[in-house]
Amino acid sequence: MNRFRTAEGKWLRFRLAVLCAALTFALGLVISSAYRLMVEDGPSWREIAEKQRERRLRIRPKRGTIYDRNGSALAVSVEVPTATLDAVELLRAVAPEDIPRVAREMAKPIAEALSLDERAVEKKILARRRWTWLKRHVSQEEVEAIRALASGKNGPKIRGLVIEGEPARSYPRRELGSSLLGFVSPDGEGRDGVELALNSELEGHAEELRGLRDRAGKLIFDRGTDDPRAFAGHNVYLTIDQALQYEAERQLKHAVRTFEAAHGSVVAVDPHTGEVLAMANAPGYNVNDYRESDPEQRKNRAVSDVFEPGSTMKMFTVAAALEKNLLKPTEQLYCEKGFMRIDNVTIRDTHPAEWLPVSQVLAQSSNICAAKVGLSLGPDGLFDALRRFGFGEKTGLPVTGEQAGTLRPFGRGWVQVETASAAFGQGISVTNLQLAMATAALANGGNLLEPLLVARVETATGELVREASTRVRRRVVSRGVARQVAEMLVAVTEDGGTGTEAALPGYLVAGKTATAQKADPRTGRYSLDDYVASFVGFVPADKPRIVIAVTLDSPRADHAGGNVAAPVFREVARAHMALIGAPSERGKKVPLKTLASEADPARAISALLAEARGERPVVQDVETEKRPKPGQVRVPDLTGVAMRSAIRELSELGLLAQVSGSGLIVEQRPGPGAVLDKGAQVELIFRPRT
Repeated sequence: MNRFRTAEGKWLRFRLAVLCAALTFALGLVISSAYRLMVEDGPSWREIAEKQRERRLRIRPKRGTIYDRNGSALAVSVEVPTATLDAVELLRAVAPEDIPRVAREMAKPIAEALSLDERAVEKKILARRRWTWLKRHVSQEEVEAIRALASGKNGPKIRGLVIEGEPARSYPRRELGSSLLGFVSPDGEGRDGVELALNSELEGHAEELRGLRDRAGKLIFDRGTDDPRAFAGHNVYLTIDQALQYEAERQLKHAVRTFEAAHGSVVAVDPHTGEVLAMANAPGYNVNDYRESDPEQRKNRAVSDVFEPGSTMKMFTVAAALEKNLLKPTEQLYCEKGFMRIDNVTIRDTHPAEWLPVSQVLAQSSNICAAKVGLSLGPDGLFDALRRFGFGEKTGLPVTGEQAGTLRPFGRGWVQVETASAAFGQGISVTNLQLAMATAALANGGNLLEPLLVARVETATGELVREASTRVRRRVVSRGVARQVAEMLVAVTEDGGTGTEAALPGYLVAGKTATAQKADPRTGRYSLDDYVASFVGFVPADKPRIVIAVTLDSPRADHAGGNVAAPVFREVARAHMALIGAPSERGKKVPLKTLASEADPARAISALLAEARGERPVVQDVETEKRPKPGQVRVPDLTGVAMRSAIRELSELGLLAQVSGSGLIVEQRPGPGAVLDKGAQVELIFRPRT
């Protein structure tokens, strides 16, 4: 005891006190840190720990299917093989100093198997990534070649090569409706047409699934998803009839080639519902190989191309005058014997006449009489009438690239001759869809309808999301006036009219031809050798079932709308009447139920229609789906094409033509779609025009 009372003892007690204080302080720090870690920062550290073993997987749902009105698939999503590379696995047993040499050696067989650049493959190997694309959407031959390399079947085994499944868009009807449907890029996004306009509904709702990684690195999912859109997008049913679409494209393609036109379009609508039954464009392209097509081929010209309509405007001008009681159906109009001067401009008629009844004004397509009718309406009256028919404004169809056309108020700086010219279709511009919908207003009794392209949208499980219904935009003329104009338009397709080629035996056909001069952008004047040929009409005239508008741009062999566009109208109308079971006495009903099980019902129906007309059915070569290799080309369908056009088209592809006969092509060997080496010969058999 005395020991601690000495100076030495006091010093010892002091050191013990300091030591205890230090230990107490250290213990306090430990407890404080532990409290902060366990209590205050505990949730955040637990979250970090969970993230280290948690994995998030972003699910891209299967893209919805696009169907036609009868439930036949036009665009589907399929799984296609894709080649990937695990470069770490490939180089796992390679010494660091040997990696460049091995990368060069391995790149060569891989590049040859996939037709890739050898240096690009070598760079991917040297990047030493766990996963990288080699080539997407590989062919079956390439799949076999990669599997042979991975197994060492034909040489050294190459590790890290994997064939995976990847979702891709497929169009089983190939060119059918290509410009209307559009396409989907490799990232799964719609890039054109319906695929783009309805992308949000078709692609579904991408969702993240969370799971935990076990000791082996495998994912364990503790829950799924309650959103059905995470697995598949909505299915879209269009109003398009694929059989009619096929026939419209075939007839349009035939006309474009026969008359050497730059391009053309066909729009067919139901006049009572506004449903678009067909929207064809030529030239088209194979949507499955959209990268090989030119952007001009992908345009939906039925809505994106505007043109001066020419004489088809006359029926709307006459209808507006009848509606305002400025004209009577039996009235005679003086046609100035084919020449009339307005504002120092001479207006001429192709068929000069002195006096014509109103019905013959349309039948013989008198510019002078139409101009007089337009002048009687006045600038503002004519503008209002054409605007009410839907010209100068978009229709609102869910497609990309639609144009409104040009229709500015005539009263604002327009002189008299411009009003007169607009009455017969010059100085304004329209789209083919606008022309079809305006004509449908005359066919259905005077109501301008909204065009319908999407019939309904359903979930992947068949639940209805939305359904379209007929909507009337406005009444443009009375039922009586619409009926009177329809009766006048019948005279256009009868003897003495300009559209006799549109006449369909067994039916009354109402329609109007147009041969519109195109303006030369260099001179600002109308060209004397460049035209837009068109025909628009409906059938039967007394009880319309379909309205069809046909337009061909810059035909060279002939430019008259009655010769160029009217025959396309006739054949498309004939096909529709057979499809709906309303054939004429000479026609046949197409057995749709029998053909429903066909792999390609549109082509089968077209063959039956051709057979009913006494023509040789178009046979598609079995090699259609074979993809051309470098130095190869696909043989086009030249049926019905003139000799000069056919030889030129084959020459541009690098093929030789062996011809026999004269006139138009009735048969070709090999058939359409066959894949040949450049320099190969195609036999073409012709017969005289009828």
